[in-house]
Amino acid sequence: MNHNSDQDLKMIAETARDFAEKNIRPHIMEWDEAQIFPIDLFHQLGEMGFMGILVPEVYGGAGLGYQEYVSVLDEISQVDPSIGLSVAAHNSLCTNHILEFGNEEQKKKWLPQLASGKVIGAWGLTEHNTGSDSGGMSTTAVKDGDEWVITGAKNFITHAISGDIAVVMTRTGEKGAKNNSTAFVLEKGMPGFSSGKKENKLGMRASETAELIFDQVRVPDSHRLGEVGSGFKQAMKILDGGRISIAALSLGIARGAYKAALKYSKERNQFGQAIAKFQAISFMLADMATEIDAAELLIRRAADLKNNHQKVTREGAMAKLYASEACVRISNNALQIFGGYGYTKDFPAEKYYRDSKLCTIGEGTSEIQRLVIGRDITQ
Repeated sequence: MNHNSDQDLKMIAETARDFAEKNIRPHIMEWDEAQIFPIDLFHQLGEMGFMGILVPEVYGGAGLGYQEYVSVLDEISQVDPSIGLSVAAHNSLCTNHILEFGNEEQKKKWLPQLASGKVIGAWGLTEHNTGSDSGGMSTTAVKDGDEWVITGAKNFITHAISGDIAVVMTRTGEKGAKNNSTAFVLEKGMPGFSSGKKENKLGMRASETAELIFDQVRVPDSHRLGEVGSGFKQAMKILDGGRISIAALSLGIARGAYKAALKYSKERNQFGQAIAKFQAISFMLADMATEIDAAELLIRRAADLKNNHQKVTREGAMAKLYASEACVRISNNALQIFGGYGYTKDFPAEKYYRDSKLCTIGEGTSEIQRLVIGRDITQ
């Protein structure tokens, strides 16, 4: 699969790379240390078309496909994975959920705002006591006339504080029952809709993570996405695409860490030669390069299936599982190559190392990916 022959794809990747070098790289550690979510940057990303990559042009988006999406996330995440994570969450979760399951009126209302980057999107599924057990969530929506009253809370939500629009999964039936979940679009400013404290995280610190709180929020029925009871099926389909996002994010982290380690290994001299010449280091670099290529091939396969509207559950899970675990290994080896300097914040290895671990947890842990793959291959 030679994807590099596509000149449009290369041009989009170069555009994302140039933007990241100019607008993101100078601020990486400032944003990381202070946990700054640079909201103005996301408005700029919207102007570039990177906040509505998958949204058709008729709704104000870039009208591109998953291969372009993978390339943009890869390039941005090589520079700062935190920004890549937020771009991924905005595009593949909130925005894509409305694109996939909204009616025409809903798409026209919300997609142009999201695609422009003027409005930041959030997506609420995870709760304090459920995690991967989304079927047992406690956030409820009760019908009251032409409105729904939503009560509960979501945690570990990207853009919970700064987001303007949130797609939220609620329970509209008995806990644990099939078809018991319904999705709604909530807008900041609705009475009772608020945010909790920002999480103080190990990595991905410039990507905002916090609680969403619903205190008897009254939501018009016109904000309901799809049929009552279809929310869980919708969420699972959205997560199929989201796994490609996290895999692409993982690829960017791995590639960024590898490039930094390769450059350092050629510059660092010990015993009269560059450390890259030592077999121990060259073997580590060889493994890193091989795993990056393997991860990209899995991701590109999943993206191709998604572009062709084919089932991608197993392939997306495989790409996410392998790429996320590979990026942790690669970031660990990169830090090792830097040695003592790798443990300091003056060099890039420690941040790639901290940022990498989320990829094995977010949008389904590695254990959940294995569960998804196992069920698919044994059914």
